[in-house]
Amino acid sequence: MVFFPFINITRTPMNRQFFSGNRLPHLFLITLLFFAMTTDSSAGGAASGPEAASPSFARLLYDTYDTYREPSLNHRRFKHHDIVPLIRKLGGHPDITLVQEGYSTEGREIFRLTMGTGDIQVLLWSQMHGNEPTATMALFDIFHFLTADDAFNDVRAEILEKITIHAVPMLNPDGAERYQRRTAFGIDMNRDALQLQATGSQILKRLRDETDADFGFNLHDQSIRYSAGSTPKSTVIAFLAPAFDEERSINPVRERSMRLIARLDHMLQEFIPGHVATYSDTFEPRAFGDNIQKWGTSTILVESGGLKDDPEKQYIRKMNYLLLLESFRSIAGGEYGNYTVEQYEAIPPNRLRLHSIIFRNLTVPFREYAFQLDLAVNRAEVNINGATDFYKRGTVSELGDLSTFNGFEEVDATGMRVDSGMVYPDIFATEKELERVDALTLLRSGFTAVRVEEPSEGRYTDFPLNIIGPTALQPSGFQIGRPANLILRRGDEVVYAVINGFLVDVAGALNAGDALQDVGNALIYR
Repeated sequence: MVFFPFINITRTPMNRQFFSGNRLPHLFLITLLFFAMTTDSSAGGAASGPEAASPSFARLLYDTYDTYREPSLNHRRFKHHDIVPLIRKLGGHPDITLVQEGYSTEGREIFRLTMGTGDIQVLLWSQMHGNEPTATMALFDIFHFLTADDAFNDVRAEILEKITIHAVPMLNPDGAERYQRRTAFGIDMNRDALQLQATGSQILKRLRDETDADFGFNLHDQSIRYSAGSTPKSTVIAFLAPAFDEERSINPVRERSMRLIARLDHMLQEFIPGHVATYSDTFEPRAFGDNIQKWGTSTILVESGGLKDDPEKQYIRKMNYLLLLESFRSIAGGEYGNYTVEQYEAIPPNRLRLHSIIFRNLTVPFREYAFQLDLAVNRAEVNINGATDFYKRGTVSELGDLSTFNGFEEVDATGMRVDSGMVYPDIFATEKELERVDALTLLRSGFTAVRVEEPSEGRYTDFPLNIIGPTALQPSGFQIGRPANLILRRGDEVVYAVINGFLVDVAGALNAGDALQDVGNALIYR
């Protein structure tokens, strides 16, 4: 391990083998890069404080991202067999060392990719939880960048001469196969740092000890329902410099983590202003992040959260790409030392305060009463087809005074009354007959479901109303946990409908296609 308060490690002669890739430089990129490097005071180590740090490098990374993006990974539910060819291909690069570190419980290989010749050791691991894949995608983008040959060569030289990168993509491949948090045996690997029962846990502990890593990046996903502080903005990236004791003490190891996170927050504000938060630093004695910090590695937890209209987290993947490459550059040059613990502590905390939809000031009937309150709806993903795909199920998630919560969608429902959606009385023989149904007309009459004599075998439908078997009931209601199939009226006019948790602007729709395009899926009830 290298001891460094915040100093640059002596530069070694450049090894040109790092740039044996075949991508050609682009003239515009050369021009932009020259401008950025001649105007970025922090690149030369002369920055006097955070105000002097330029976002030019990050902006260049942002603008050229598609050049390096791994095109085969376009959704979150990829599997081990999808990434093994990508790993082996990277392992064939002359500047990357590929090591098979072991196997999962079910026999899937766990690999480490190593690149760089520097004294500063950086260890990264992703998908310790199998259903948290965003950073895994970004790691492939990053290695494409690091193995390219173009106008960023000077930056690559600085990074790869000063640091050595060790990356473990998909530490929990059995969990990824099921798109679940835990291992095949049911162990939460991030509560296994002491007992080391999972094979992935054993591998991670051994790699930390073998590399004696100076920095560690613990790469996760979190719920999309976190907000940055009390704002309505979702947390896109949450950071944490984990505590290493109950008192949440700050020693030089943890301080380095805090300073680097402050640097990354400053950089990300250009791209996701107000969408960065800090994860809770309550000490968890069984967790890897807390223990790796305790063992002497400056650890940065990165949690990829949620962003409206980014369901597959491809933009958040891009933010991971930016923040990790900026981390490498800042570690190599020592710029993070210009940032302070106070700046880290000023980042707003994660708050679990977001719902898919909130209706404000809605009139909700109950027996002979009518209450004016707020009603929230959430949509959850349900795995299908071997966890390679999913459908959504919407439920009522909260009821009452929701003034301290926010919604990805919000409706001022003042003067509106909510009712359960009704089932259209006629019975259709098959789902094929639904092609002639005007769904918008049914919604305007308060119907959220249709009956079919022989509904298909699936659990969901692309038809924008729920499908009910000949004798089944459509679950509805306003209680927490009930399926969200609702009608909102102002007087006798239907203004909004909620189909399986999806909002339909019935009154504002010009035609059925316009009204129903946002219904991701309805459900089939037999």
